[in-house]
Amino acid sequence: MKSTRLRQILIALSTITLITAATSCSSSSTTDIQNSTQDTEDSANPESDTNPVTLTLLAYDSFTPTPSIFDDFTAQTGIKVNIALGGDAGELVTKAALTAGNPEADVLWGVDNTLISRALAAKIFAPYESKNLANLDPAARKLVPNFEVTPVDTGDVCINYDVNWFAQRKIAPPLTLRALTSSNYANLLVVPSPVSSSPGLAFMLATIAEFGEDGWDEYWKALKQNGALVVGDWTEAYYTEFSGSSGKGERPIVVSYGSSPPAEMIFASPRPATAPTAVASLTCFRQVEFAGILRGTKHESEAKLLIDYLTDLKFQEDLPLTLFVYPANVNAKLPDDFVKYSLRPESPLQLDPELISRSLLIWLDEFTNIMLR
Repeated sequence: MKSTRLRQILIALSTITLITAATSCSSSSTTDIQNSTQDTEDSANPESDTNPVTLTLLAYDSFTPTPSIFDDFTAQTGIKVNIALGGDAGELVTKAALTAGNPEADVLWGVDNTLISRALAAKIFAPYESKNLANLDPAARKLVPNFEVTPVDTGDVCINYDVNWFAQRKIAPPLTLRALTSSNYANLLVVPSPVSSSPGLAFMLATIAEFGEDGWDEYWKALKQNGALVVGDWTEAYYTEFSGSSGKGERPIVVSYGSSPPAEMIFASPRPATAPTAVASLTCFRQVEFAGILRGTKHESEAKLLIDYLTDLKFQEDLPLTLFVYPANVNAKLPDDFVKYSLRPESPLQLDPELISRSLLIWLDEFTNIMLR
């Protein structure tokens, strides 16, 4: 039986990757920022001022690093860190855009490659070239050549499948997006809606990257004809409809994460001999997440130190087993279990962030017409 911790980790993953449509398109859905209790200890640096600087780090709700991870930062600098949770990544950008130049926080964690063009157009960030920049993923760095934000992690949204379901029936699992339209996989796929789900949006973008702006809609028509099921969110898709999860649903193919199989293994009790799920690597869409200094902060110098800490090895090496993402720092050591059970696609599907920003509303409307009406 899967542990509660596994369910929490996998649900956290469902809000990390990409913007939900509602929040990408409208500021009216912005939620109030709520402060967490993850302040670092006042006494961590006894030589600090009587009133040490406290930085507010604004992050999505599923930002779950080790609770004590900022203690070393406070010990080194005398600066405390307070985490403020503000919904999903889309809500964060919406809120930050509304308060650009007069921010409610100092640093933002979680803007990604589907949101970055919108964030830069709103002039949310104060540029900073981190001392660790040379150690960060070169492809991620190229997305922001003017240093408005700094890459902090990467991950992938992919087709996952139930290994045992296919093995028992001696059917080859689908390894490409095109394969999903085959009658061999009729009525087997469940997809979270891109209108209301971050991984669902990532999957839609993957199909646009694969089949182009002129062909992706026909692909979705073929998926619909082949019995693909669209549900409201990732939790319903993975835990209710998917046969490979603890929910034991009826569909053995689901849109999830490249890091879902290691999460299934690491937090399973008892741990199975092999992962019950696997990833179709040719279906993966690459996500890059960034952190940036919010323009107008009164603590810009201190915020620069925090950006450096977020990309230092100590923080980066905490990410794989807390957020289940890959560190952006190429020198970070990955945990053995994470490496053993995860799959890192060599050539993930990607789209130009400018194209996403320009066309997203049109794409979502087309998807709705095809699949939801």
